[in-house]
Amino acid sequence: MTGADARGGEVPGWPPEFAARYREAGYWRGETFGRMLSERALRHGEFTAVVDPPSGRRWTYAELDRRADAMAAGLLARGIGKGDRVVLQLPNVAEFFEVAFALFRIGALPVFALPAHRFVEIRYLCAFTEAVACVVPGVHAGFDHRELARRVRAEVPTLRHVLVADEDAAGHERLADVPAAPVALEEPAPDDLAFLQLSGGTTGAPKLIPRTHDDYMYSVRVSNEICAVDGDSVYLCALPAGHNFPLSSPGTLGALHAGGTVVLTPDPAPETAFALIESERVTITGLVPPLALVWLEAAERGGHDLSSLEVLLVGGAKFSEEAARRVRPTLGCALQQVFGMAEGLVNYTRLDDPEETVVTTQGRPISPDDEVRVVDEHDRDVPDGCTGHLLTRGPYTIRGYWRAEEHNALAFTEDGFYRTGDLVSRTPEGNLVVEGRAKDQINRGGEKVAAEEVENHILAVPGVHDAAVVSMPDPYLGERVCAYVVLRRDARGVTSLRIKKFLRERGLAAYKIPDRVEFIEAFPATGVGKVSKKDLRAAVASRLRQH
Repeated sequence: MTGADARGGEVPGWPPEFAARYREAGYWRGETFGRMLSERALRHGEFTAVVDPPSGRRWTYAELDRRADAMAAGLLARGIGKGDRVVLQLPNVAEFFEVAFALFRIGALPVFALPAHRFVEIRYLCAFTEAVACVVPGVHAGFDHRELARRVRAEVPTLRHVLVADEDAAGHERLADVPAAPVALEEPAPDDLAFLQLSGGTTGAPKLIPRTHDDYMYSVRVSNEICAVDGDSVYLCALPAGHNFPLSSPGTLGALHAGGTVVLTPDPAPETAFALIESERVTITGLVPPLALVWLEAAERGGHDLSSLEVLLVGGAKFSEEAARRVRPTLGCALQQVFGMAEGLVNYTRLDDPEETVVTTQGRPISPDDEVRVVDEHDRDVPDGCTGHLLTRGPYTIRGYWRAEEHNALAFTEDGFYRTGDLVSRTPEGNLVVEGRAKDQINRGGEKVAAEEVENHILAVPGVHDAAVVSMPDPYLGERVCAYVVLRRDARGVTSLRIKKFLRERGLAAYKIPDRVEFIEAFPATGVGKVSKKDLRAAVASRLRQH
């Protein structure tokens, strides 16, 4: 089965026999996100849906529903319609949901960018998706997104609209001026694409992940059941709202699906987040491991009432057993480990699991129809307890990236299993233990950095002959980025600081800029003449131990 995008291209989908099975099993129920919000507004109209503390806004379900309708009408009036792509780069503000649900309702596709993205990433997303609009903040965290959007618009001919969520739009259109009188809307089909997410891929340009209303809604609904999210739940969105983890595991969409409340924090620092947990009586939130460590240290010092917090989800990177054991005694809440990917598969430890399972594994899949294989280099299944490559397919795991036919041939098996790039082992009970990555990717505190992308940018530095980017161990972030650089013989004045400055000025997101630059005469080679990144990783790890 395939679904056509707005330009008539093909989006890989589930074969008809699989789609029929998933519908018959009740996984796909014909729901769309736009309709979901309307139904919750009818049922929970005066309940608080979204709290945006810095602005003081507290939107009820009825108000969020009305705002989404008005925003949808305004977008349609500007010629933005079904199948159009809109790059959505907003921080944790209420407008994120107003715009996202408006786009869901008209069948336009949000392309979820992150506030940390800069010119390189936003230009690529707008150009590759042929976006007709982008939605940005004004100045956020000291960075002027309006100027970034101006530069992107000058280079991407399809980009007709820049909508700024700020009073001063600096020559663009204010997002606040877009809403119009609601009009009749043609609802998208449940198996239509709902949005595009960024992959944490290993190649130069990130791949785009096509998610349908039906498949993503299933993941959200079952995540709620596993995490006990209901109408009384208050979810603190501490990570960037456009990330897959805080969006759906169970995330903000889970809280809204259940009729609960979403509380947005402008930053996840303990002094900000703890005050909100206390004042809003937050019951559940999700963090990446480095943030969880910071929270644990801050909580040990006391000062805030965190007694409302019932569940802390930790995912995005492996959480050490030692830290996991500290969660309940320090924060007074249950820990659920989460291991998943924007491409689909999600695993949780369960709330009734034994403590040893919770602190030593990353959980088991959410669906009875999640097919998981752990295989060796030749795709042969390995026994439980042995490390292998994780392959998966199921009712909410994509069958291919958007407009990436050549890459899909490598990333998916002939029978539709997704090659995740993760190295895992499986316990006899079916829980997965993350052992590492097979792909050339660095997991910097939950932010995925494609080595090839950073290498390509370093190669543009005058005087650089070659570059190899690898991970280096870090007790706080898990991994940091190390760049090995070979200079040209005539290079003058190329330093670590100069390379980092070049990458910043080039517009690369800050988390991708190497934390360390090592200059080397030549790269070590494998037996077939390729750069031995294994040796480079070992070298920097050894150097760090010596210091």
